[in-house]
Amino acid sequence: MSEITIRDDRAGGLLEAYAGDEVAGRIAYFVLESPGRALVPVHTTVEPAHEGKGIAGSLARELYAISGREGVPVAPLCPYVVKWAERHPDEAPVADPALLSAAKEWLAAHPGRF
Repeated sequence: MSEITIRDDRAGGLLEAYAGDEVAGRIAYFVLESPGRALVPVHTTVEPAHEGKGIAGSLARELYAISGREGVPVAPLCPYVVKWAERHPDEAPVADPALLSAAKEWLAAHPGRF
């Protein structure tokens, strides 16, 4: 894999992987505030030219690293992040069902957001 830089655009709700100046992939997410604070990844994409290079996994790993640094859990709704977390239980603690439920409700109440 070539050198990848990951940047968190919290205001834009994007965790983006860059290969040089080009966006190679991203996780779209939001920050849930209630019933507790959580990072909620909704969708992961990798640009076709960068598929198969481990970028999606690097993004998921960084999302969980951010959550660890901030002391905020991840409540994954993105199917890729859910699968990644299942394969990496040492890095990805299981989400509280109440947070997952609240995240799904938030997403349903904001249909145009993602």
